Amino acid sequence: MSTTTLDEFWQAYLATLPPEQLPPAHFPAWYFGDSPELANELGDLVLAGRKSATCTLLAEFEHEHEPLPEPGERAVITRFDGQPLCIIATTGVEVLPFEAVNADFAYAEGEGDRSLASWRREHTRYFTRRCAQLGLKFSPDMLVVCERFRRIYPP
Repeated sequence: MSTTTLDEFWQAYLATLPPEQLPPAHFPAWYFGDSPELANELGDLVLAGRKSATCTLLAEFEHEHEPLPEPGERAVITRFDGQPLCIIATTGVEVLPFEAVNADFAYAEGEGDRSLASWRREHTRYFTRRCAQLGLKFSPDMLVVCERFRRIYPP
């Protein structure tokens, strides 16, 4: 199996764009989740067209001193091992309490049976793990960053 570096993947994407549509040279690259299995499963859901949203604790952005995503930003989604899968473009961002996430967003995340009940159950588990790593205690009123995106490469 041949591997493609992140830079090669990004350059292949740029080659598909007219010069006036070229994005900034910097590109973030990341994977979903907190384990090889979850990262690869969620990346595959994006490739399959089933996953078009993701949710992150606001506290994670604050802890890492990272800005929130903004509409139009692009990122390379990778497998857990760093192998590039696709490029996404952020289409919307909303910060709200975990308990305010609705069924439409849960469906767009594409995970499990796509129901709000399943989303809340699995994300409570995930955010409880993330909070423990940050020295926090999970609470349903914690703020989360709900990001919607579309896969733009490969088309």
